[in-house]
Amino acid sequence: MSQVRPLLIELLTEELPPKALQKLGRSFAQSIRDTLEKKRLVSAECTAIDYATPRRLAVLIDAVLEQAPEEQYSEKLMPAKVGMTESGEATPALLKKLASKGLQHLAPADLVRESDGKQDYLYANGVAPGAKLVDGLQEALDYAIDNLPIPKVMRYQLADGVTTVKFVRPAHGLAALWGSDVIPVQALGLTAGNTTSGHRFMGDQTIELNDASSYESVLLNKGMVVASFQARRKNILEQLQEHASRLGATLGDDPEVESLLDEVTALVEHPTVYAGQFDPGFLDVPPECLILTMRLNQKYFPLFEPDTGKLTHRFLIVSNMRVEDPSNIIEGNERVVRPRLADARFFYEMDRKQALAERVDALSDSVYHNKLGSQQQRTERVRAIARYLADRLKADANLADRAAQLAKADLVTNMVAEFPELQGVMGAYYAQADGEDPRVVDALRNQYRIRLEQAVNDDTLISAILFIAERTETLIGIWGIGLLPTGERDPYGLRRAALGIISAFEQLSAGGYLSVPDDSRLAIDELLEFAATTFTPFDIAADAPEAVRQFIYERCRNQFGTDHDKHVVDAVLALFPPLHEVRVRINACESFIRMPEADSLAAANKRIGNILKKSTATPVSVDASKFTEEAERALADAIDQIRPAAQAQFDKGDFTASLATLADARTAVDAFFNDVMVMADDPVIRANRLALLNALHATMNRVADLSRLAS
Repeated sequence: MSQVRPLLIELLTEELPPKALQKLGRSFAQSIRDTLEKKRLVSAECTAIDYATPRRLAVLIDAVLEQAPEEQYSEKLMPAKVGMTESGEATPALLKKLASKGLQHLAPADLVRESDGKQDYLYANGVAPGAKLVDGLQEALDYAIDNLPIPKVMRYQLADGVTTVKFVRPAHGLAALWGSDVIPVQALGLTAGNTTSGHRFMGDQTIELNDASSYESVLLNKGMVVASFQARRKNILEQLQEHASRLGATLGDDPEVESLLDEVTALVEHPTVYAGQFDPGFLDVPPECLILTMRLNQKYFPLFEPDTGKLTHRFLIVSNMRVEDPSNIIEGNERVVRPRLADARFFYEMDRKQALAERVDALSDSVYHNKLGSQQQRTERVRAIARYLADRLKADANLADRAAQLAKADLVTNMVAEFPELQGVMGAYYAQADGEDPRVVDALRNQYRIRLEQAVNDDTLISAILFIAERTETLIGIWGIGLLPTGERDPYGLRRAALGIISAFEQLSAGGYLSVPDDSRLAIDELLEFAATTFTPFDIAADAPEAVRQFIYERCRNQFGTDHDKHVVDAVLALFPPLHEVRVRINACESFIRMPEADSLAAANKRIGNILKKSTATPVSVDASKFTEEAERALADAIDQIRPAAQAQFDKGDFTASLATLADARTAVDAFFNDVMVMADDPVIRANRLALLNALHATMNRVADLSRLAS
């Protein structure tokens, strides 16, 4: 029986890209494990631990076979009359086939004849030896390296001065241990051994690995390297929280803390946290500037007051060195950050010398897109859309126009030129300092949010208008020049813009600015059509408004489809309802499908739709005098009863009640289809019955296309 031992694979490299490190480590480990599993060299229950440091990718699999179990095989070769001569000898075609399958050792007598009902075929049956680890591991390693999600490939020359290889970074070492035995696989010009390298400054530079299972502990004790990405991350977070608590501060609740934590984890092999500080006088600069400077340029963790959330003059450093006296490290980092903060203060003070409104004309020199003009031309389009929205929403058109006019002015400031991430944020600070209306300031500050998450009120209405105007202009313009999202690529953020508009319509409704079920104040199709008129003289596709409308509703489908029944979502969106009604209609339909009458009514609705589609005649009004069946009269009476109630409930926005009212028609609908032949021979009677079904169809499908709910 084949032995089972733990397997270690480690690839030593130069510094790997930090933002990709975690993904690279997981991919490397998963690819090796999956390939070995396909080779039946590991069980599905085995454990694979991935390791990733700035200079290594590794995986430890706890139970790996030296050789996979034997496996029975049955190879269908070819028709017997093609593979065998009349005298029972193998034909050249059969010999070639056997060789291609690695079965050249088989004689004709070893083959089996089986009929498929039409003719006899030759089969090779037998037991194949299982894959050997040395072969399976080489294949697994090659696959893992070839399929790493590398952000950018490097080409470099090997030591022989001739061979060139491609990889994310130059590789310098390869270890492969099965238990204590070296598996001599090869990769990137390296042959595997049993040595690794420790921390550049604190650990042994050459470490012998005696067995696979002790890898992590030996690397830590002799190499001063914490091999596990997750273990390093956990350790860093604990140290950060401990230091912050000791200083009476917090790391803050900004999502950027998590991404920075991932990045610094990928930059160190033995993390140690130290605390530094800067001159409190820098706190006069907007905190976002200081925070971004420290996080982006220095990889520091700024600290905040626990009660107010205000930025303090202290920060935490994640170092790759543990020393008895860290004063030199701390002082060095404090020296480095000071000019960075001084630059931020300089940019801020210089920007303040010119009013934000005075910068708008400079946008004419800033190209938005060569097919859509300058940022100033874009600003004029957004202004027009903002005024349109203000008129529809009964908002202050002058404030909406002012917000749109100033929205992009900070693009030509020193601070945003240095830190593009501060677009909008700095515009709000400068507008506030210039004495602009607080509602305009709020609009500038929130224009780059992903979505609106709170009901719009009088104080935030201008902000919502700018939010919608900016995204509408983006969607129509970028789509109109043919730059549609493809696959995962969406460089202009059109999907995000569409989701933002959906959220804005919902929050306008939540704030009472859009009523249900009315879209007369602000309809998405009319908004898009108007936005398209603002692009003169630029040439955009004539069908852009309709295409963007379809795109927005498709985003609705994807968004709501994750949390709701997909059939319900399809039923609602089939009618292209007002954007602010989508969610409430979906909720109403989900209540409806729980009713016992729902399945029958949905099936009937689907049947009615099919009948009406096939009918060449346009249904006219219903004439009760032409009824010949009692079931016709009963259905007409049911429609007359439910239609006013369902319509009144619909008009009030009570979609749940409107759908529930339809349940009263179930008996009459079922009886009609049981007792009545719709397509009667008499054309007058047939037309009258079609008109009756048309009336029922219209009554049933106000909230959603119920036929989409039929199973």
